[in-house]
Amino acid sequence: MKGESFVVNDLQRLHEWLLSAVSNGPVAVITGKNGDMDTVGSAVALAASHPSMMACGLHLGRLAKQLVDQHRAPFRKVAQNHAAWPTELAAAVVVDAASPEQVGFPMPDVPLCIIDHHATDAWELGENDLALKWDVRSTTEVVSRYLERHVPEALTPPVCEFLLAGLVSDTGRFRHADSGAFRTAALLVERGEIDYQVFIESLEDQSPSPSDRGAILRGLQRADATEAGPWTVLRTTSGTLEGRVASLLNGLGADAVVVTRHRHGETRLTVRAPRSSVLAGLHMGVIMERVAQSIGGEGGGHDGAAGWAGNADPIAAETAFLDAVARVKRQEVGP
Repeated sequence: MKGESFVVNDLQRLHEWLLSAVSNGPVAVITGKNGDMDTVGSAVALAASHPSMMACGLHLGRLAKQLVDQHRAPFRKVAQNHAAWPTELAAAVVVDAASPEQVGFPMPDVPLCIIDHHATDAWELGENDLALKWDVRSTTEVVSRYLERHVPEALTPPVCEFLLAGLVSDTGRFRHADSGAFRTAALLVERGEIDYQVFIESLEDQSPSPSDRGAILRGLQRADATEAGPWTVLRTTSGTLEGRVASLLNGLGADAVVVTRHRHGETRLTVRAPRSSVLAGLHMGVIMERVAQSIGGEGGGHDGAAGWAGNADPIAAETAFLDAVARVKRQEVGP
């Protein structure tokens, strides 16, 4: 991420934009359609900074729903075919979504603010819009820094838990963290008076159901390795919990993992790469963008975790991914 003066200026611009927006009426804080903990935690925390803001989105992931229910946090579910927004809506903030397609429903025709950390970006902004895109490990880092500087009273224990859960999730329990992520975690633990060990145990207390466990095991059993240029890729298929399957396979020493899911005419690829592969030149978000350019659909994400979705044949989608990986030259990584 850029220097501290850049951060301060960016946060000041965000603060001024939000103050202007809420002075004109309600503001929707919209999550990415996957409903993961980073996007939901960011939205709920930011919405807590002003009574005119409301967190909303298409979906709540399992962990996000657990925290929303536990803290009775205001969050409004939006239908996928939703087209009518309140006439008094003044603006919208979109958190942790790299494109309009990653929201999952039509966007309101109001000024937009985009807060994100994805390497890819497909937003087209107007003169009244604002974008904060930082090179950080999770969007909750941006929201945490904003609240710390401009609305510190909003950093209540529940808000700190939402932000910390998003940070923990997007860094893979800090396996992909950097110094900024650790600084943010320390801030949230201190401000929220969080017992970190108890907090982590509560997040991990999500034993899969027997059917989910079976789906995960079948995905692992179907996995095989293939060569894509200088890279070794583990690939498998999964009907559900493909992110969980990909994360488990990601620890087996391959250069990348791809999990394919085909359902109701839509194909989804979920990909992961360990940090060693990222440093050697593999960037999952960029590769998934190339897949979208090759066969259509929508793809992008982070350097070590990304996804693609479209109506292409599953074999064609997986082949496009392997081809994009094979075209990346392996870089030498120093000690």
